[in-house]
Amino acid sequence: MRARIYRPARAATQSGSARSRVWVLDFPAAAAREIDPLMGWTSSDDTQAQVRLTFRTKDEALAYAKDNGIEAVVIEPKNRAANIRTQGYGENFATGRRGAWTH
Repeated sequence: MRARIYRPARAATQSGSARSRVWVLDFPAAAAREIDPLMGWTSSDDTQAQVRLTFRTKDEALAYAKDNGIEAVVIEPKNRAANIRTQGYGENFATGRRGAWTH
């Protein structure tokens, strides 16, 4: 089974990048989930879909995959551009602001 190694994106509700610096090795789901007729819970017989390993670097993740005979695909992250303001946060509330107020 082919695994993927990637760096997860930051959460949409967060402005920082605290949990997006680690590399993750996980397996895609091999079978679709089934709905239990009695309770309505979803379940699957695929236990590898539950495995999610984290590593500090991409090289550590690749070395682990190689040592354990796991075929892995590396997905490179897309780095976002820095949002640098010349005058900082206070520029939003400046009296000499050039743009129209939208709030």
